Amino acid sequence: MAKIIYIGSDHGGFKLKKKLVTFLEKENYLVEDMGPLKLNSKDDYPDYASKVAKKVTHETNSRGILLCRNGQGVCIAANKIKGIRAVTGFSQKMIKSTRLDDNANVLCLPADYITEKEAKRIVSTFLKTKYSQLKRHKRRLMKVARLEK
Repeated sequence: MAKIIYIGSDHGGFKLKKKLVTFLEKENYLVEDMGPLKLNSKDDYPDYASKVAKKVTHETNSRGILLCRNGQGVCIAANKIKGIRAVTGFSQKMIKSTRLDDNANVLCLPADYITEKEAKRIVSTFLKTKYSQLKRHKRRLMKVARLEK
């Protein structure tokens, strides 16, 4: 299980992010909010996505959670950071698969398309599902890592 969770959003995901921080803290996760700390309708998602992604690559046993309106912008930005395997999450089933098979380390949520209840379930699945370590998945992830070079 991840020991520390780095979380960030843009203005589109700000409200849901705050609710998830409270939820995660109640679940006894160590949470570091990478911003924004105040709602700013003119902020830009790459600023927060890169902060979270860089923290995840430098902190063993950590995971990241990012939010924006559709989840895609933060996902695109986070995946520019070497070592990040960011995925968008619309369902628990989808996220379980990405953790088992792809060892996803950053979850990107679409704040405009899921409810708070769904977000909490997806986040819980993301944090509790362990990477399968199956040989075929390791082989594939090694190929992905080579693409980053």
